[in-house]
Amino acid sequence: MDVRPSQQMRDLGVVQHGAGILAEPARAFDLPAERDQAERITDELFAAMERIGQVHPFAKGMGIAAPQTGIGRAAAVVQPPGDAPAIILLNPRITARSDETDEQYEGCLSFFDVRGLVPRPLKITVETTALTGDTVTTAYERGLARLVHHEIDHLDGLLYTARMRTGVAPIPVEEYRQSGRDWVYDGA
Repeated sequence: MDVRPSQQMRDLGVVQHGAGILAEPARAFDLPAERDQAERITDELFAAMERIGQVHPFAKGMGIAAPQTGIGRAAAVVQPPGDAPAIILLNPRITARSDETDEQYEGCLSFFDVRGLVPRPLKITVETTALTGDTVTTAYERGLARLVHHEIDHLDGLLYTARMRTGVAPIPVEEYRQSGRDWVYDGA
């Protein structure tokens, strides 16, 4: 018997749609005072991505936010496609976004049975907090902007369905696969 993708993610420790923690804003870190806790949670996110990556390939990149592992803190990790280094997001906040957008399919580890067509800005500027407490500002474009934005939404208690156009609903993953469209995973 085939296991549904969402059940597979649940078995890998990913909190699933409907859990209250996914609808709550995550609590920011007080850095550098909470450095040890931020490092521990980041390590847990990398371990979760490793487990998930052994079961499912993510050619377009992936990410996971702490609430998806049951931790209500403002931490997420994004693994860009290819060999690019992972991006650690602590207390991320979008400070600017381009007016130019595109609409692409996204998936989410917290409800992996469907894909949704989500409009997002093509460029975002994000402020994060380094472990030292310093503020770091980074601009992301296109697919990477989409991945980062998706994870920041998780930390704000939003799922991608909140960003979909009115009247557009997620489609079953089987229907999506038949469409031949590119898509981004979560957590994108």
